[in-house]
Amino acid sequence: MLIRDAEVEGQRRDVRVEGHHIAAIGRLSLRPGEPVIEACGGALLPGLHDHHIHLAAVAARRSSVQCGPPEVTDAEGLARALQVPGSGWLRAIGFHESVTSGQLPDAATLDRMVPERPLRLQHRTGRMWLLNSRALDELLAVAPPPPGLEHEGNRYTGRLFDEDAWLQQALGSVPPDFAAVSAELARFGVTGVTDMSPRNDPVIARHFAQQRAEGRLLQSTVLAGALAMADAPQSGWRLGPLKLHLHEAALPDFDEALAFVRAGHAQGRALAVHCVTEVELVFTLALLDAAGSLPGDRVEHVSVASPELVAQMVNLGLHACVQPHFIAERGDRYLADVEPQHHGDLYRLRTLLKAGLALAGGSDAPYGSADPWRAMAAAVSRTTPMGAAIGPEEALTPEQAMALYLADPLDLSRQRRIAPGEPADLCLLDRPWASARSRLDSGDVAVTIASGRLVHQRVDQTPFERLARADSPA
Repeated sequence: MLIRDAEVEGQRRDVRVEGHHIAAIGRLSLRPGEPVIEACGGALLPGLHDHHIHLAAVAARRSSVQCGPPEVTDAEGLARALQVPGSGWLRAIGFHESVTSGQLPDAATLDRMVPERPLRLQHRTGRMWLLNSRALDELLAVAPPPPGLEHEGNRYTGRLFDEDAWLQQALGSVPPDFAAVSAELARFGVTGVTDMSPRNDPVIARHFAQQRAEGRLLQSTVLAGALAMADAPQSGWRLGPLKLHLHEAALPDFDEALAFVRAGHAQGRALAVHCVTEVELVFTLALLDAAGSLPGDRVEHVSVASPELVAQMVNLGLHACVQPHFIAERGDRYLADVEPQHHGDLYRLRTLLKAGLALAGGSDAPYGSADPWRAMAAAVSRTTPMGAAIGPEEALTPEQAMALYLADPLDLSRQRRIAPGEPADLCLLDRPWASARSRLDSGDVAVTIASGRLVHQRVDQTPFERLARADSPA
């Protein structure tokens, strides 16, 4: 395949793809019968990589009811959203307690909204499910109550904490199909993903391998997850970090967490730690100081970080995976919920970059938008949905924002480039970068090529790809 007249790092060039790799760059002669993509001066970028996503949850979201801000903002709206015709299980997502005036509804409250069918309502954090009475009855009829099922006296409240594995087993769930989600990511120019689900194990790894083999998952895949992942046959995916998901209200025993980290390091795996509070970040830094850091150890989210904690991250040689779009999606809620003295510490970007930390961008989808272009725009603007600015001094340039999604998924300190021998993971825009940088809009993605294969072509344009005919060299 020949991509003709593309803008590559500011220069108009042709790029030849052979198999899964870039073969040549320059002014290249067309070969007989060679497929051609006419770039017409559009910027050609390395394919974007989402460094923190939860693919199974994104796929499941498509069959779920959205029950949180901004779509649902109060209890009346929640009750209306849950009035879905049908029978059997109702799966709802995105709930935040601001919808119910700061209170977590119990089973009896949900019964008044959905009395006739089992309901499971997921909290926005992904760490809690809220169940009505019918859901409790059906689940407890097939499985004993787990430790994470809250009870008051002799009754269960319906609040289920950190028990996704139990819930999946009780429901007899099977992993979802990734085809629709993968196609959407391809439309954004995403050619690679790192799935950061802490419960990833050899069973889900087999599902990823099957989806890749069947062409239903188009993106190259890195799987983070549990210690057991190191024993899974790597077919169609690469092994990523060991994932530790912290929760400030229930931090793990320090010595047990230390043993967990050391076991992962003994496997040669870096550690990735979920940190959305200052307490969680302090715990993580103490843990890695005691264990000794491994190249590639990383902090996910870095939601609240004082300059002193950033300096400790640098001293430990850590990397960071950030979600700039959370400011644009949830910033007004942060301003209301986070103590004012910490507003300047929220979702830092420029401070991390200037300190020398290797940065990468991830969507955390479905808990945030999967569109990386929205995240880039948010990294540049730093504005909330209502137009307030959060840490404007933390804003990045468009080029720095783009670089978050060009990092090598196995070495965040290395930027991927378009060069001979590099994987043929490419994102072609319909305009030069000088124009695209002021928009940062996924609508500018015209063509996406993953592992040398055309996986997305925008349908509103004259087809880019054709077979060379009359203009083929003799």
